[in-house]
Amino acid sequence: MLLTLCALITALTCVSGVTVVTQKPAVVTVRTGETATMDCNLGTVTDSSACWYKQIPGGVPQYVLRNHHSYSSPSYGSGFSSPKFTSTHQSKSDYRLIINTVEEGDSAVYYCHTWDDSAKEFVPQQGTKLIVTSSSLPPPVLTVFPPSTAELQSNKATLVCLSSQSVPFADVTWLTGGSPVSSGISTSTAVHRPDQTFQISSSLTIHTSDWNMDQLYTCKVSLGSQTSTQVKDINKSSCPTDS
Repeated sequence: MLLTLCALITALTCVSGVTVVTQKPAVVTVRTGETATMDCNLGTVTDSSACWYKQIPGGVPQYVLRNHHSYSSPSYGSGFSSPKFTSTHQSKSDYRLIINTVEEGDSAVYYCHTWDDSAKEFVPQQGTKLIVTSSSLPPPVLTVFPPSTAELQSNKATLVCLSSQSVPFADVTWLTGGSPVSSGISTSTAVHRPDQTFQISSSLTIHTSDWNMDQLYTCKVSLGSQTSTQVKDINKSSCPTDS
């Protein structure tokens, strides 16, 4: 009984002692050719490295670099090097990732990890989403599907918008009559396809009566600039379903 109690106390101590790693900002938006920076605070950890990883939606994390306040320069993962990627530290627990001359392919979520020796485990973070925009980005290709005949027998109708694009992130909005829709929307994360493009799926669920009233619905997808924004309209009369 005593051994069990001691084990429980030890476990609770480890859980409560896990450091809190904070990463900011949550989103960084820059144009191609600019410099992107993001910061990581390791909390109470002052003698461990800050490790940075890059993850494209649907892909596996890629090890970018590791930095420690005692290093003269960071240690890099395969495919990453200076001066494109570098890291600095402001203290024993504050680290910064710097990405120079960003390209569209740098768009991803970047995670900061460290090792908490007191709890004997790695401490991850929610990550920073890097969005690289460019006026030269081709606009997404949109396809909008009407609700199925079977679904229209119920009280709901689901519209589906598929966006094929060259970058992993996009701002997807639905409008009706030109006004933004705020409910009934579900948007997926991007899927990396074999042809190196990305696909995002967004659905809008409405009442069957609204669809039957022939209201106009618009799927709008923006990749960060006016020239890389695309819209696609749909209503009942433009794509009648089988009766």
